[in-house]
Amino acid sequence: MTDVTSDAAATRLRRSPLHERHTAAGAKFAPFGGWEMPLEYAGGGVLKEHAAVRTAVGVFDVSHLGKARVTGPGAAEFVNSCLSNDLRRIGPGRAQYTLCCDDATGGVVDDVIAYLYADDHVFLIPNAANTAEVVRRLRAAAPERITVTDEHEAYAVLAVQGPRSGELLAALDLPTEHGYMSFDAASLAAVELTVCRTGYTGELGYELVVPAEHAVTVWDALFAAGEAFELRACGLAARDTLRTEMGYPLHGQDLSLDITPVQARSGWAVGWDKPAFWGRDALLAEKAAGPRRTLRGLVAVDRAIPRPGMTLHVGDKQVGTVTSGTFSPTRKQGIALALLDTDANLAEGDEVQVNIRGRQAPLRLQKPPFVTPSTR
Repeated sequence: MTDVTSDAAATRLRRSPLHERHTAAGAKFAPFGGWEMPLEYAGGGVLKEHAAVRTAVGVFDVSHLGKARVTGPGAAEFVNSCLSNDLRRIGPGRAQYTLCCDDATGGVVDDVIAYLYADDHVFLIPNAANTAEVVRRLRAAAPERITVTDEHEAYAVLAVQGPRSGELLAALDLPTEHGYMSFDAASLAAVELTVCRTGYTGELGYELVVPAEHAVTVWDALFAAGEAFELRACGLAARDTLRTEMGYPLHGQDLSLDITPVQARSGWAVGWDKPAFWGRDALLAEKAAGPRRTLRGLVAVDRAIPRPGMTLHVGDKQVGTVTSGTFSPTRKQGIALALLDTDANLAEGDEVQVNIRGRQAPLRLQKPPFVTPSTR
């Protein structure tokens, strides 16, 4: 990510309804998926924001995430015939991680959270940059009875994450006892919102889906109550270090049109027994044959910090490429996700080398997560 000027209009970047709150808090902004979003805040930076989520509670503005609604008779059945996971595994009031795959190749157009309201109502949260394409594909496939609505800017999303997140929400009389990957309707400061037991950090957490015009009211209410719980505003840089510690994939790096769920070891998000979903034939064939590469976890043996795009070697042979890499604030060492060639026959504990400024640095294979999660 790189800095951008404050004139978002000049670069055609969208802004969160909380932009003025971020500016007042000393946020450093960066372009992300077509939006100008906080990268980190003054008075702390990435390390303190990361620590707040692991030890207390942090709040992220992730309003750049997409929002789309699919309604009409048989809406859930229609979505289930398109996206990879099996909505029949859950009931109303539950959410599910799923994938929108290309029908011809099985590559991942985007990863999505689907919220099942009823048989005729599904709410989707894709990634910012891919929302329009997900909506386009769904609309193109939808029968006349089904309506697909792009609601990207209609809602803000606030991710309240960390071991004290439940305490904070309870102090505001918001529901906290619902199970992981479920959601409830609620009200805060006379604002109707949805509280989802979801997140992208590995910690206990909730995501609040709020009408955009009321986002400031909810943000202010969180911070008015948050001092007692050591609440800290967190930017997308800390969100990235937190998700990498968990081994959670980022679309565009660890998942993409060129990286299938089979290669990314995301087969758990595929309803293999379903009669239809986009990419089914290609993915079943790849699964049967075995992928040519798979996503693996790596930890640095020394002080090396792997970065995306770095190539990996065993001796003189290139065996893969880093897709996500960073310094882990929790472990105090470099960590990475990487696509490694299957025919390299590498096992957990084996070492590969990465060239960092002319030095061959060793990395050891280790299955993620790299930290102990408290999500459930």
